[in-house]
Order: sequence, then structure tokens, then C-alpha cells
Amino acid sequence: MKMRLYNFIVLLFLALVFSACSHQEKDVREIHRVLKSQVDSWNKGDLEGYMLGYWNSENLIFTGSKGINRGWQETLGRYKQSYPDKQAMGELSFNDLDVQLISSESAFAVGEWRLVRIADTLNGRFTLIWRKINGHWFIIADHSS
Repeated sequence: MKMRLYNFIVLLFLALVFSACSHQEKDVREIHRVLKSQVDSWNKGDLEGYMLGYWNSENLIFTGSKGINRGWQETLGRYKQSYPDKQAMGELSFNDLDVQLISSESAFAVGEWRLVRIADTLNGRFTLIWRKINGHWFIIADHSS
């Protein structure tokens, strides 16, 4: 009887551990999917589609070389001003990505952005803070340099 109980507890523990790992892997894959969707939208010249990865809130924070933007609409406006057309937007890629879950509802990601345009190539690093809101992952803070 004791051996059965022991085996049951061990199996239950292993099931919980594997379930937690499975959920973590799913969340990391979902964040990667959002980032890929952003790149795809950018490369089509679709800034509104790109912005779907960001939290649509006045509490969104974007920090870049031109200062801090607060709010989804202000951030979109900054992008539209800096990248008024497809030629200015160029071809975006994200490289050297590392996504780390902080909890089941929050994560951070770091990586490199690269923008290839006809006249030049720009690149830099970013740190993104993510929050899971209503079952979906959104960037709530972005620091890009």
C-alpha cells in the first residue's frame, strides 16, 4: 500500500512538472509568434499590424533614442513620423532573441533589431517587457536603442 501511494505521488509530481514545462514552452513560442507577426507586418509596410504586438493602452511605454513615448497611440504616431513609407521602413529582422518567463503572466525578451534599407542599414538592441492579458501576450514596455 505504501509503495502504491509513493508511486502515485511521484507520478503526480512528474505530471505537474511536465505540465508546467509544457505551459512555459507554449508561452515562449507564443511570444516568438507575436514577434514574427510584427516582423511580417513591418515588412509589408503595415504599421498598425506591427503595433498589434503592443498593449493597446495609454500605459504602454516605449523608450528609444528620441525619448519616451507613453501610450499606444503616441507610439504609433512616432513610428508613422519616423517611417512615413515602405522605403523608409526597409526590411526588418530580429536576431539573437532570448525570451525569459518571469511568471505565468509576465516575461522579458532581449534581442537585436536590424533594418536594411536602400540607403543604409540600421541596427540596435531591445529589451521588451511582456504581460499576458486575457490569454494573449503583449509588449507593455519597449526599450530600443
